[in-house]
Amino acid sequence: MTKVLLKDIRKRFGTVEVIRGVDLQIEDGEFVVFVGPSGCGKSTLLRLISGLEHISDGELHIGDRLVNEVPAAKRGVAMVFQSYALYPHLTVRDNMGFGLKIRKVPAKERARRVSEAAATLKLEPLLDRFPRQLSGGQRQRVAIGRAIVGNPEVFLFDEPLSNLDAELRVHMRSEIAALHQRLSTTMIYVTHDQIEAMTLADKIVVLREGKIEQVGSPHELYNEPGTIFVAQFIGSPKMNILPLFGGQPITHNSSVPATAASVGVRPEHLSLVAPSNTALRGKVRLAEYTGAVTLIHVELDGGQTCLAIHNQGIAPEIGAEVGLKTAPEHLHFFDNEGRTV
Repeated sequence: MTKVLLKDIRKRFGTVEVIRGVDLQIEDGEFVVFVGPSGCGKSTLLRLISGLEHISDGELHIGDRLVNEVPAAKRGVAMVFQSYALYPHLTVRDNMGFGLKIRKVPAKERARRVSEAAATLKLEPLLDRFPRQLSGGQRQRVAIGRAIVGNPEVFLFDEPLSNLDAELRVHMRSEIAALHQRLSTTMIYVTHDQIEAMTLADKIVVLREGKIEQVGSPHELYNEPGTIFVAQFIGSPKMNILPLFGGQPITHNSSVPATAASVGVRPEHLSLVAPSNTALRGKVRLAEYTGAVTLIHVELDGGQTCLAIHNQGIAPEIGAEVGLKTAPEHLHFFDNEGRTV
């Protein structure tokens, strides 16, 4: 059983503290995704777990070991980077087995492990090719295979799909998800892409400025965001946030908490109606047709812009007066500090 436990983890570079007291427990076999904007500390936190960066303060436990001072090679983790970092002069077979060779694993055992990893990743036909003869997705699978052969207790992924095109990213997401199901190994994955986080994770850790903003399942973070930051980071397109004018609700039959300063509603939960049927109305300023749906940008009477997803018939013309309506259960209220109330 390999849990990963972080207790008040901090990291300083000189006088600048970039990881500011992270407490987190990752259960055995969980697929956990660190997500957040650039500069939030997610890759630094992953490097602290891997041993590639030294922890300034706090405790890191992998399994039943305190590993703060344990070298990276002896932590029982394997890391897959954004860059494939394959040796161009070595075949796929030799790239995958290189780490084992350095560790003086016997040739027969190396061959067995490489063969098993190749079968898991469907790389058998490519074992005698060189990296230059592979596609981007195939190179990433080789990099993952190189990690698998070490039989790590924990897999660490640092934005492994960032260099791939959109179609290949979708394909590789499914492959990584399937790999986790087959191996049942603890995996920690870093990305700035909330779609990757939502589709892959058992548990998402949203980071902001070196601290954890919220932890939860994809369903929890989407439906029960704890802050405006999480509400707008999780979900695409992002949640609309509107000020509450005089505490008035934006839909009928809804009650507003006393401390609420703003209200949020997701674009997919807004319907276009006649302006006379709702208190929330404005003019269409932009319509983005994506095929399945049209994204409607509405400039409200109060001057704010609100986004709605329209999937029924022809979208209204630019400049048309429209109303926006939602059900009370789709409203999210936030206080002056941006926290859910």
